[in-house]
Amino acid sequence: MAKLTLTVNGRPWSGDVPEETSLLEVLREHLMLSGTKYGCGEGQCGSCTVLIDGRASRACVTPASRAREVVTIEGLASDGQLHPVQRAFIEAQAFQCGFCTPGMVMGATALLARTPSPTDADIRTALDGHLCRCGTYPRIIAAVRAASTTMTRERRRG
Repeated sequence: MAKLTLTVNGRPWSGDVPEETSLLEVLREHLMLSGTKYGCGEGQCGSCTVLIDGRASRACVTPASRAREVVTIEGLASDGQLHPVQRAFIEAQAFQCGFCTPGMVMGATALLARTPSPTDADIRTALDGHLCRCGTYPRIIAAVRAASTTMTRERRRG
């Protein structure tokens, strides 16, 4: 067992976990944050994407001991308001079953943090490896574009 200390969604957490416990297991089993999904278990599908120190990371293949600052889909909303990417996904109906949605949203959020006005090619590259079993890729790209526009407008307002 190892003592683990993390900040998840702005809140400190510490606990004893086996040495090689994945971040996904800590999030789902110890913190009861079920938004981050277990998909393939190999870091290939993107369902488990979270932000670690602001970068999109696959929680299923990340040892929890390597994470410090983690943001999950549950931590994006602020002051009772959905994050612009979350709102855009809803408005564009960019999901059907919803299984991939948390990972897609987190991947898009990381993209927009580093590239505020991405091209469609930028969006496709950033979300490459995020698998949508329902095939809503055109709506996902539209949602990321819409979120980019909204976030740019909000930054200008100050």
